[in-house]
Order: sequence, then C-alpha cells, then structure tokens
Amino acid sequence: MRHPLVPLGALAGAAALLAAGCAPGPAPVTGQPRAAASPAAAAPVVAKDPAQVGANELGQVPVLMYHQLTEKPASVYDRTPADFRAELERLAREGYVPVTARDFQTGRIDIPAGAHPVVLTFDDSTNSQVRLGADGAPAPDTALAILEQTAKEHPAFKPAATFFVNADGFSATGSAKALTWLKEHGYEVANHTGRHENLRTLDQAGAARAISAGQQAIEKAAPGTRVTSLALPFGAMPEPAGVAVRGTGYRYDGVYLVGANPSVSPFARSFTPGAIPRIRSAGPKDEDAEFGSSRWLDKLAAGKNRYVSDGNPETVAFPRALAGELAPAFAKRARPY
Repeated sequence: MRHPLVPLGALAGAAALLAAGCAPGPAPVTGQPRAAASPAAAAPVVAKDPAQVGANELGQVPVLMYHQLTEKPASVYDRTPADFRAELERLAREGYVPVTARDFQTGRIDIPAGAHPVVLTFDDSTNSQVRLGADGAPAPDTALAILEQTAKEHPAFKPAATFFVNADGFSATGSAKALTWLKEHGYEVANHTGRHENLRTLDQAGAARAISAGQQAIEKAAPGTRVTSLALPFGAMPEPAGVAVRGTGYRYDGVYLVGANPSVSPFARSFTPGAIPRIRSAGPKDEDAEFGSSRWLDKLAAGKNRYVSDGNPETVAFPRALAGELAPAFAKRARPY
C-alpha cells in the first residue's frame, strides 16, 4: 500500500496532547526464549568521558520502517531479503545498536559509549517478517531470522525490534504463537490497529474502536503483553490527534508516522512523542530515494547531528553549545561538556 510521506513537524500539535494526558544465508536460530527480558540491556555498557567519544545524546535517531520482504518487490515498500541483510550489515558496521520503540520513546537508551541507537520497526505483521518453522525457530530469509543471524555475527548489534501488528497477523504461524515467541525473546509487540484502518477517514469513536481492536487482539493472542506504542496505518492521524494517544483500554507513550526523516532525540525539547517520524527502508536509487534509509544513513554519517551515546543510560551527555535544545524534564540528568 502506498503511504504518504509526512515530514517532521507536520503534526507537532500532537505533542501538547500527549503532554497533557550481504552475508551468506542465515544459520539456524534457536527457538528457545532468551533469558534477558530486553535484548538492548542484555550486556552491561561502560560509560566514558563524553568528550572522548564525542557524545551527543541530543542528536538524531533513525527510526527505520519495513513492510514486506520478497524476491520480487512490487512496491516501494518491498525489499528483498538480501537488501534487508545488507542494510543490517551496514548498520552494524557503522556502530548502530537497535533499541525498541518502547525504550526509545521513553529515553531508556542503554547502549555502549560511542554507539548510535537505531529503531527497527515492522508494519502489517506479514509472514515475510515472522514465520516459525516446525522446530519453533525463525524460518530462513524472514526478517526475524536475518536479524537474529546478524546479531550473532556482530555481538554488539542486539536483536531488538518493534513489530506493529494487526489482528490475526503472521498467519503462517498463527498470531498467538508468533506474538508469544516475540514477547518471550525480548521483542516489542505493538499496535497497528485491528484491520489497518485509515484513521483519518473515521470519526473519533470509529478511530478509537479501530485502535482498541488492535490492542485487544494483542492482549488476547499474548496475554500479559504491555502495549505502549502505536503506528498509524498510512501515516494518517485521526481527528482529534489525542485519540491516537489515549482511549478506552489503551494509552501510548509513542505514536509513529510513516515519516520521511530521522527523529530528534527523546531528550530534545522538540521531541514529539505523539508524532514520531520514520524512514522507509530504501536503496540509494529507489523511488523517492531522498526520503529513504540509504540516503539518510549517508547524511547522518557525514554530518554532526547523529545521536552518540556516552554509555551511561542515567545521564544525557551533549556539547555545551546544545544546552538550549534539552527538554527541561531531563535537566537533572544533563551532562554537558
């Protein structure tokens, strides 16, 4: 499905509402649950002097968006398994460490000094993303298998991601089995509405029902799942925007757009948790490539605005010249240099 590209700031009013309320094929991956509840926190990190690593925890963070993996892409939202594997390899080489949307939007970014957070998000709960084999392990060439294998080959690259699911998703495996596997292995299961409804076309009550239906489907399939993130189908914000944040039976810390650019830091004064932009995964010559991941990763690598961790999740380190960009809520954690 074609989604509109929504530049950062186009829906900034949602912030006030929220405040008010290419490697070889993958080797087999075990189906046994990991002991750690959060893969991003599986290994301790070591803090360093912020100046030593050029820390900038007010910098930009790429929130990448994926849909379907297929050998024959039919839309700008499709990528081949080889494309996906190559992008993960690039992220690992360039010092990115995945964190979930849940941890990103609440500022729980626990990664090594000098590393950069990246948020990997998957929409529509397709079988190309998650499909379990008879042995209970991720099937080869699924996004899940490729991500797990990349993490094995690059130990600093944690297997963390957020799956924005619809009701009855991952049909080849079954929603209950797939969501339970994700939950037990430290991935985030998040809401994408019950039937992928365009919330902008619905009245307030209808939008709330669509969101609530997705929430209820997750809770039924994987009881005990704490759902704190929502991705808007088609990037379409409901009217009023506050419906996306809170309603009967749901309340979200982060609401995600389709987007066309990186997100600002969750510690920045300009961070808008009710309208977080994402970047479509795309090659450097694909349609609308200027809005895609390859071009944006190039820009982030070449510039000075990328988020760089100091390795201490309890502080917010940044060059002193950026002090005016810090959100007042994080003043006590500030570590300017």
